[in-house]
Amino acid sequence: MYSTAFCSYSGEALDKKTPVLRSMQALNKQALRILKLFGKTNVKKVITTVGPEQEYFLVDKEMYEKRPHLVYCGRTLFGARPPKGQEMEDHYFGTIKPRVSAYMKDLEEELWKLGVLAKTKHNEVAPAQHELAPIFTTTNIATDHNQLTMELMKSIANKHGLACLLHEKPFAGVNGSGKHNNWSISTDTGVNLLEPGDTPSENAQFLLFLTAVIKAVDDYQDLLRVSVASAGNDHRLGADEAPPAIVSMFLGDELTNIITSIENGTAYTDKCKSQMEIGVRVLPKFFKDTTDRNRTSPFAFTGNKFEFRMLGSAFSIAGPNIILNTIVAEELSQFADVLEKSNNFDEDLNTLIKNTIRDHKRIIFNGNNYSDDWIEEAEKRGLLNLKTTPDALPYFIHSKNVELFTKHHVFSETELYSRYEILMENYCKTIHIEALTMIDMVKKNIIPSILKYQGDIAQIANSKKQLNPAIQCELEEKLLSNISRLGNYLYAKLDTLESSVLNAKNHTDLLEMAKYYRESIFINMQHLRGVVDELETLVGKDYWGLPTYGDLLFGVN
Repeated sequence: MYSTAFCSYSGEALDKKTPVLRSMQALNKQALRILKLFGKTNVKKVITTVGPEQEYFLVDKEMYEKRPHLVYCGRTLFGARPPKGQEMEDHYFGTIKPRVSAYMKDLEEELWKLGVLAKTKHNEVAPAQHELAPIFTTTNIATDHNQLTMELMKSIANKHGLACLLHEKPFAGVNGSGKHNNWSISTDTGVNLLEPGDTPSENAQFLLFLTAVIKAVDDYQDLLRVSVASAGNDHRLGADEAPPAIVSMFLGDELTNIITSIENGTAYTDKCKSQMEIGVRVLPKFFKDTTDRNRTSPFAFTGNKFEFRMLGSAFSIAGPNIILNTIVAEELSQFADVLEKSNNFDEDLNTLIKNTIRDHKRIIFNGNNYSDDWIEEAEKRGLLNLKTTPDALPYFIHSKNVELFTKHHVFSETELYSRYEILMENYCKTIHIEALTMIDMVKKNIIPSILKYQGDIAQIANSKKQLNPAIQCELEEKLLSNISRLGNYLYAKLDTLESSVLNAKNHTDLLEMAKYYRESIFINMQHLRGVVDELETLVGKDYWGLPTYGDLLFGVN
């Protein structure tokens, strides 16, 4: 399998492949400097490895095609919740349905033919939601493999009469889809640098790499948030199904206690009652953290890797891994600059790790990231809470971040600014298309449906009155009254949305335009949806004309 890199006539990278390779090279260079200080001169190369867990929905293709917003936008812009959702957790713990199982089998076989080592497959929490995970491989290959996986998911679904939805939030009221990016650092000698070793020296090395990641996530929390910013992912983050927009790290109780004891210079008692010190002479072996990973954490340490959980399902994993590789390379560079000048390596290593933990421990949080208390606590700690894409993207071109990428030759300044503009334009275009689709569907689908239903109800009521004026028509009258009232709201909300879309052309500055789409058009879309979804609960199914959420979520057997 061959990948292609694209560049402009003036030499700028136009693709995502080239910056991935550059970031891997940057991390390799700085990690080798650190390993040399520990006497690991036999290591010639350090790589990052990734295993992305890909979530997706499968719905019946015929029903998919009857929902224009799924075709145009990848998500439903309208849809009343069905009586049953994911609350029973029976889909997550249930067997894979035969039609889905046949699809998964074909998908695996086609992926294996291409060298993509698909391994794990299972149902996810929401009805009709599933997951596929491959065996870990190097970051650049994992990125290519994930792109192939997403393409094959769609094409093979079509052969089975299904539609594969990779949007982050195709249905309101049930979990959306993410992509957990499991990231680690390894040497060409087969050593995982994020795994505690068998000797005091190896554990000191592990702690140095660990603190480099801690410092990187704290220093560049803005870039990690930028790397997962999109109109689709804004629906997930902070919605009690995915981490909030606040970046933090989970280390687990045991590892957190260890680094706390290091910071405070106090004894740590492990299962073998050994004293915990940085000094390589007395540092004992300690075990991998025994606590379960925190599923609410954006960035969780899970034994010998970090699981970055904020990615949306439709994302290329290139962007987040470019960021991860580059920010860790920067911190390793700073550590190497200090330690290479050291006259007392053990003492200076001890001081460096202690100071780094002290200065960056605010980023560590092992609790419930979904809670309101954490939002307040994060603000006290000074952590960023960039709730939307327009809030996050400007940080991509902040001076410190431009300096970071240019220093390590991952992006030039021109490449950074072009990507910023593309991401901002894509955000605006996505919401613009969704707004136009919503307007079109209301005019062509929703309004005709409710008018026809009202007309038939009125005709029934009139027929009853003509037959016998004494016959009660309370049911028909109340239905007509409620639908008519909501119809008036619908028309008003539609007019407001149309006006706000027309006004978008008055905004020429990209950031100003993105904020307008978020604060005006998106909000007006939500208001219009609320009315339509309420109308769906009143109008007969035969009149509504669109497959219901129940049809879509429970229609594949």
